[in-house]
Amino acid sequence: MKFILRFTGYTVCMMFSLLLNSAIAKTAKEKINVVIPAQANVRVVFGATQLVKQLNQLNYQAQIAKNNKPNTRVKNITLTNQKTNGKESYAIVSDAKGNINIAGGDDSGILYAFTTLTEQVKAQGKLPQNLQIKDKPEMVLRGTAIGLQKPDYLPGRDVYEYPYTPETFPWFYDKQQWIAYLDMMLANRYNSLYLWNGHPFSSLVKLKEYPYALEVDEATFKKNEEIFKFLTEEADKRGIWVIQMFYNILIPKPFAEKHGLKTQDRNRPIIPIIADYTQKSIAAFVQKYPNVGLLVTLGEAMEGVGQDDIDWFTKTIIPGVQDGLKALGSKTEPPIVLRAHDSDAPAVMKAALPLYKNLYTMAKYNGEALTTYTPRGKWADLHRSLSRIGTVHVQNVHILANLEPFRYGSADFIQKSVQAMHHVYEANALHLYPQASYWDWPYTADKAPNRLMQLDRDWIWYKAWARYAWDSKRERSAEIAYWSKELGAKYGANQETGKYILDAYEESGEISPKLLRRFGITDGNRQTLTLGMLTTQFINPFRYGVFTLMYESEAPEGEMIIDYAEKEWKKQGHIGETPVQVAKEVVEHGRKAIAAIEKAKTGVKANQDEFDRLLNDMYCYDAMANFYADKVTAALWILKFKYSNDVKDLDQALPFLESSVQHYQKLVRLTENHYLYANSMQTKQRKIPMRGVDKTFIHWKEVLPVFETELKNFKHSIDSLKSTKTASNIAFKAYENAVVKFQDKQLYYTVKEQAKAFTDEDLQIKALTPELVGLNALQLSAEAQIKNGTQITFTNVKPVTVLVGFFNKKDAQFSPTPELETDASANNYGQAESKLSNAIIIENYPAINVHAYTFPAGKNTLSLAKGKALVLGFIDANQKIKIFDAGLNGNGRDIDWLFGHYAPTDVKL
Repeated sequence: MKFILRFTGYTVCMMFSLLLNSAIAKTAKEKINVVIPAQANVRVVFGATQLVKQLNQLNYQAQIAKNNKPNTRVKNITLTNQKTNGKESYAIVSDAKGNINIAGGDDSGILYAFTTLTEQVKAQGKLPQNLQIKDKPEMVLRGTAIGLQKPDYLPGRDVYEYPYTPETFPWFYDKQQWIAYLDMMLANRYNSLYLWNGHPFSSLVKLKEYPYALEVDEATFKKNEEIFKFLTEEADKRGIWVIQMFYNILIPKPFAEKHGLKTQDRNRPIIPIIADYTQKSIAAFVQKYPNVGLLVTLGEAMEGVGQDDIDWFTKTIIPGVQDGLKALGSKTEPPIVLRAHDSDAPAVMKAALPLYKNLYTMAKYNGEALTTYTPRGKWADLHRSLSRIGTVHVQNVHILANLEPFRYGSADFIQKSVQAMHHVYEANALHLYPQASYWDWPYTADKAPNRLMQLDRDWIWYKAWARYAWDSKRERSAEIAYWSKELGAKYGANQETGKYILDAYEESGEISPKLLRRFGITDGNRQTLTLGMLTTQFINPFRYGVFTLMYESEAPEGEMIIDYAEKEWKKQGHIGETPVQVAKEVVEHGRKAIAAIEKAKTGVKANQDEFDRLLNDMYCYDAMANFYADKVTAALWILKFKYSNDVKDLDQALPFLESSVQHYQKLVRLTENHYLYANSMQTKQRKIPMRGVDKTFIHWKEVLPVFETELKNFKHSIDSLKSTKTASNIAFKAYENAVVKFQDKQLYYTVKEQAKAFTDEDLQIKALTPELVGLNALQLSAEAQIKNGTQITFTNVKPVTVLVGFFNKKDAQFSPTPELETDASANNYGQAESKLSNAIIIENYPAINVHAYTFPAGKNTLSLAKGKALVLGFIDANQKIKIFDAGLNGNGRDIDWLFGHYAPTDVKL
């Protein structure tokens, strides 16, 4: 018995020992060697390090072996000597023993191979087997943009003037935030990061010739050096090329003040000291940061299209880069990207390529919006001409003024847009702005206990564009499954629920593009689409400077609302996409988006707060769509009245205008507790629907009283018409001349019929609106205006308004109308909007629109770009200017008066 017990105890001990050893054996970590060359590139080292970290979080003991020799006793992940085909390409192949061989077309390709393998290890929880992966990107450059800009101006400064300081941009110095952003870029295979700023050099380099040009103190300068070095090094590890953007010609404020210059002046010729300063700044930057590219904007703060663009690029910018290379002793040209914005980019490139080879071009995809995946017309011609130069042409998905602030994630629309970049524009690179709130980076417009970050909220925006920039040919049914799975995972739901969320994104994703391209005033960020539009902006878009290129190139073939109404009256057939069609479609898109998001509600198990915000956005889209649809219907009845003079047409319009206000009231309720603002640019550049000075009219609740007043005034006008039986407007009052003293002697003429407007042309005024009769106009030389532009310096005791007539045609012989799409300073004097449209006719010339420049008391200068224009006279700034269309071009009478004024600001509606 004792023997049996002893045997049994011994047996138990032996069994326990065997089980323990077995458990230990099972929990022993498998060893893996990640073999890379001893002198491996930082991108290879970074990719290998990330893989090792991920493996060591699982049941592996991984390490990097920099001897380039596999260890036959363990599994090896080894780089092969064989190159794959193409830049950034890679291959991952495993053998029968579980070893993995990696090959790349370059260091970035190897980085992407390691990153892909790391992602698969994380997803599967183990090292995958039987790998046979080959991949490479379609687009050469795939980049994102961050603006070192603000929603409003800094005190005492103008647009784009933001030195790099911790007070202005605290996030710029946050290394952890940069790491998170750069990791997002690598995860999405972005390879370029664009930093936008007006003039960054005065924050990043010092010049011994111009020490006073530095705009930051010494402590801040050192911080800037440190963070810029950190950023570029961390970006390089992740295969990302940093590109610094700058506008031209901008100069630092202290430099400008020392030399008695403006920081920016569109009509200023190239001045030697400014050219010398800029060239030396660029040279110093290149010498200090030779691996950072440059993105050059020649427009906005220069003359625009002209020889100055070519001269500035070839005689200042390129020599500056070359000087920096010479100082370094390097012949490796850093890339320069030329923006085709407000310049003749093909001509600039023709002049530049013999001097510098590493050049790229860039142009906006759909202006400063997202409107279509079927671009056409002159804008498509420009893109193709740049693509065919032979250098890489970059597509700039810019500002997205019509999308903010609501969430946007239509994978279908984005994929088709990237396909259009390839097939219509023949381009092969992407530059992507944030989806919303560009001017308020890194925050979103959402009202929340803690500000939301764009990087988190708009993840799908970055992921979708990157996915199709890498491969635009992905099959649609597979993409639906992919995004349904991604969205389901995001909200802790199954794939079916994810599909409902995708449907909501894609239905809502059609609304803003369709609304802007068929009803909008501009593709630029002077219009905030989600805030709505005044009725007069529908029925008289030319008064507001409608940007016709949007209709001609950034929309399918179709009709503006005024063209549709005219054809209806004349009983003519319609062409393409019509206003009535779009009004119906957006309402249906809104209905379907709500139906889809409601179906998803019960399946959501994670990120509930964010889902609730997404759900609210779908209701916002729906309310906005219905607001526009009803207002468009009202506008068409009002335009019919323009032709019929029958007040019954206005009666037909009234219920639709009332309904549009009701939908807008709903939009106010939906946004009041969910959004801080609609538009992140909150300066005087904003014009549509209302001018936004000092952060005004940035929220729907501010705009609602305008629409309610518009409706009230319209009802009053109907009543007045019914009682007076006439559709005439208030009687005119001629403008009175103000007293000014000119620096140089000027020739005058009295504005009237048969007056000769130019000293060197005999053509006479044939017709004009009576308000202008009797003004003391300046008789200028047309030849001199074409050659030199117009500069009139004067002194005035009281504030004055200068009335300037611009010919209503884009032509080299005419001074260009102030246009915020290409000139950020185009409203500095309140001149952007036409006050009197089609107000003067000169024989053999286009009709003339009158704009108003208002100056304070003191010494002032009226500066106009090269080309003919009429300086019609100077009037007291307090004299009210009636805004209307005189109709002298034969296009019919003005009916804007139906909507009166908005009394709190005295804005004519």
